[in-house]
Amino acid sequence: MRKSGFLALMLSAWMGSAIGASALTLTSPDVKPGGKFADEQVYVGPGWDCTGKNISPALTWSGAPKGAKSFALTLYDTDAPTGSGFWHWVIFDIPGDATSLAKGAGDPASDAAPKGAIQVRSDFSRPGYGGPCPPKGDKPHHYIFTLYAVDLDKLGPDADASAAVVGFYLHFHTLAKASFTGLYSR
Repeated sequence: MRKSGFLALMLSAWMGSAIGASALTLTSPDVKPGGKFADEQVYVGPGWDCTGKNISPALTWSGAPKGAKSFALTLYDTDAPTGSGFWHWVIFDIPGDATSLAKGAGDPASDAAPKGAIQVRSDFSRPGYGGPCPPKGDKPHHYIFTLYAVDLDKLGPDADASAAVVGFYLHFHTLAKASFTGLYSR
């Protein structure tokens, strides 16, 4: 009886601390979950017929798990007519003390991204943020922002890596992740 009482007490304490632990959350003042992207966030670039300004939205997060040394963020369109989706943004090696990405941080030519962060090519064949640009008349596409809390200061890939290679490394080094989805059609 005494041993089982001790185990019950320990289990209760563990469950209480797990319930009280904060979970990683990701939000944006610019794109609400299930909401539509603003025109300024839409892609513009050679070879595509979208006419936005390609400005990445501001993003904030909280509740990073103990042991998180850096963060990564991806933006992925599950509905792209490619057979494999479409990567719109991959940024990693965001310092572990960061809690946000400023509006426009997806432009590698600006100083808006945290120092040391790496942005690889999107499926638009350019590094940094590439906003929504679904085919005209297509159903609304789902664009999933995912933040990863990473157990390494430096994930490993360099700026020449593909989104798939970054995803491979994230698979083995993610402590927690948080996501929300924005929508866009035209």
